Amino acid sequence: MAINRTSSHGEWSSRTAFILAATGSAVGLGNIWKFPYITGENGGGAFVLIYILCVLFIGIPIMISEVYLGKRGRLNPIASIKYICERENRSKYWQVIGLFGILTGILILSYYSVIAGWTMAYASRTAFGILNNIDAVGATTMFNDFISDPERLLAWHTMFSIITAIVVSKGVKSGLESAVMRLMPALLVLLLALVIFSAFEGDFINGLKFMLYPDFSVVTWKTVLIAMGQAFFSLSLGMGALMVYGSYLSNDISIPQTCVIVASLDTLVALLAGLAIFPIVISSGLEMSQGPGLIFQTLTVAFGAMPGGQLFGTLFFILLIFAAWTSSISLIEPMIIWLIEKYDLTRMQAAAFSAGLAWLLGIGTIISFNIGSDFTIYGMTIFELLDYITSNILLPMGGIMITIFVGWFIVKENINSELKIKSRFLTFVWYFSTRILAPLAVMFVMLNALGFNINIF
Repeated sequence: MAINRTSSHGEWSSRTAFILAATGSAVGLGNIWKFPYITGENGGGAFVLIYILCVLFIGIPIMISEVYLGKRGRLNPIASIKYICERENRSKYWQVIGLFGILTGILILSYYSVIAGWTMAYASRTAFGILNNIDAVGATTMFNDFISDPERLLAWHTMFSIITAIVVSKGVKSGLESAVMRLMPALLVLLLALVIFSAFEGDFINGLKFMLYPDFSVVTWKTVLIAMGQAFFSLSLGMGALMVYGSYLSNDISIPQTCVIVASLDTLVALLAGLAIFPIVISSGLEMSQGPGLIFQTLTVAFGAMPGGQLFGTLFFILLIFAAWTSSISLIEPMIIWLIEKYDLTRMQAAAFSAGLAWLLGIGTIISFNIGSDFTIYGMTIFELLDYITSNILLPMGGIMITIFVGWFIVKENINSELKIKSRFLTFVWYFSTRILAPLAVMFVMLNALGFNINIF
């Protein structure tokens, strides 16, 4: 049966607040930076269709499971799992799910903050007209010079870390909720403004065709794997953030309905980002399959050459800052409430310690691009190693364990009384996805990312 527990850290004031917070956690650089370029690399419309199917049948079931754990436990991720295990008579070792979430969040934040610092630097450069009329060679040179300067990277990384710490130190309603209630609407307005700009100044028709017209001749097993991986990582699954945000959810709010809305908004932002970027890239005669350089090199050339490009280029990088900011506060929150509950720290102390730890680890990422680029572990720089461990091991393992634990080790009656899915068919679909489809799909993604090259076709 449903247990009416409340979080000692406070609750969201409304379902809208939770939706904006969870969407803010999901909407990050992965949507606006990564989604467009991997869509460009994998054929456009066909990839988008596969991605949406993965969100529906893999992403949403895992999201529902993670939010359910948080809402039922009402504590930090480790303590929440422990509480549930005690009431379900399950092994206490399932607490490793919460440990993975906390560890993953702080490791991701350590390098996420560095990349977010790049967006802050480029917003200022664009605003002051430094990128006006820049060509491809100049954009590449500028980017390489920028990441080669550890002092500049450290300054922007430090600034972003301080901003994140200040927001989360203020608590759930004054900090997290207040920030996302302002940032998320601003982010959506900026994105829509950029789409309108793209419609007038870019080749919008061909950009729309590229996004929506499926060409299955380019689809391979690797395309499906990339789509599954992007759906999983884009929704902030397996890193403890949604579990924590779920713990602040009031008892009268439906988890399934809310998660569907969050996933839909997250996907909408990714699609709008593509519609903002692709028409500009096409009209400028540039390649859409430019990889990570699509934002910091290719788009800077396009904005620099277009009427109004300085203004809208600045707005674009501000959009990236907002997206990174809403994600960063969700990445750090699991460790903060763990420190508060475990060591009786004040929220300000916990925020300062967590942000300081992520900042310190981020120095390793900074030097990976310059003075420490020759230092490698198993052939990877510090940044590459952190990204590899979190993306290919910790996140997938967290997602797999969440679905197995919820799907197989929690009494059905306890789940059904909380989720209240009225349709028997939808209940069947959710259980099938949670118990079988989602864990197997994520396992395939993980094993292929680790180099096992599993092919079911």
